[in-house]
Amino acid sequence: MNRLRLAATLTVAALSAFTLVACGPPAKDNTTKASSAKSADDLGGMAALIKAAKKEGRLNVIALPPTWANYGAIIKAFGDKYGIKVVSAQPDAASQDEINAANQLKGRSSAPDVFDLGQSVALANTSMFAPYKVKTFDDVPSQYKDADGTWVNDYGGYMSIGYDSSKVPDVTKVSDLLGKDFKGKVALNGDPTQAGAAFSGVMMASLANGGSADDIAPGVDFFSKLAKAGNFLKVDPTPATIEAGQTPVVIDWDYLNAAETAKLPTWKVVVPSDGDPVAGYYYQAINKDAPHPAAARLWEEFLYSDQGQNLWLAGGARPVRADAMVKAGTIDKAKYDALPPVSGNPVVVTEEQNKKAADYLSQNWAKVIG
Repeated sequence: MNRLRLAATLTVAALSAFTLVACGPPAKDNTTKASSAKSADDLGGMAALIKAAKKEGRLNVIALPPTWANYGAIIKAFGDKYGIKVVSAQPDAASQDEINAANQLKGRSSAPDVFDLGQSVALANTSMFAPYKVKTFDDVPSQYKDADGTWVNDYGGYMSIGYDSSKVPDVTKVSDLLGKDFKGKVALNGDPTQAGAAFSGVMMASLANGGSADDIAPGVDFFSKLAKAGNFLKVDPTPATIEAGQTPVVIDWDYLNAAETAKLPTWKVVVPSDGDPVAGYYYQAINKDAPHPAAARLWEEFLYSDQGQNLWLAGGARPVRADAMVKAGTIDKAKYDALPPVSGNPVVVTEEQNKKAADYLSQNWAKVIG
């Protein structure tokens, strides 16, 4: 579940880089490179895209733990469907680590082909993305995509508190975490200056303490109090730390916390009631310097297909095309109906609010937490 946290050593084996040139539609004399294709039609349609991607034979992904939003099943399904080898590097990396890897490995066949990023990191690095519109692009609401397809939201959820009810009292509010029973037990999923989940966790604390999407300072103040009380645990949570009892309370997305209930019967998940719920989507994008540009574009087509969207749903995440799929009758209704109910008015942080909050965090978080 820790795709936004720990930097690890890149393990993707280097291959010889090459530039793929795919033929355009027969009616055209010119050809279009996969690296500049803005839709499957630019390459002659889906069949041509699939052929080009199979020829490349490989896709490099990064920061996608198998337990995060069902990515393990998604990677397997894509590989099985198209016969393309998916090489997954740094599964426990943070969003910023994805960008760092792309810069450090630029020009190499081991560079990431695609990104899955938290909002603040994504919006700060749009110059690194290649615009591309999948076949289902029109199904994605306008507020969840760049008009040119430079980035598109993919899946989302609500910020929550997961806790082991055998180790701490029941939790209903953010303020409960300041209690003496939570000493040394509360973990935040990452560094909020780098990780989308952690950023939203601080925003959740802000909303619960008189702040707003325009003012994250009360959230930082809350974590300062949590640290001074000795309750804040400076350990990045993973399924292993949860199951071992090392991180008995975790602030994270609801779909990630909910995944632990199948392994730990005493694990409970709550979207706290002392503030409006924080909703958030992750950002999907193609590396403009992707070493496997056709495979990268086919991956996006798969993710935004009904199959890909339902696979995210199977992981407890809310797919961005959900409304259109409900209308079309293509969504997995049982899994969609099983999503946890949420009360209040969901808060979705805007680009401007995100930048303001990110700036505040960069200047103040380290002072508070150290």
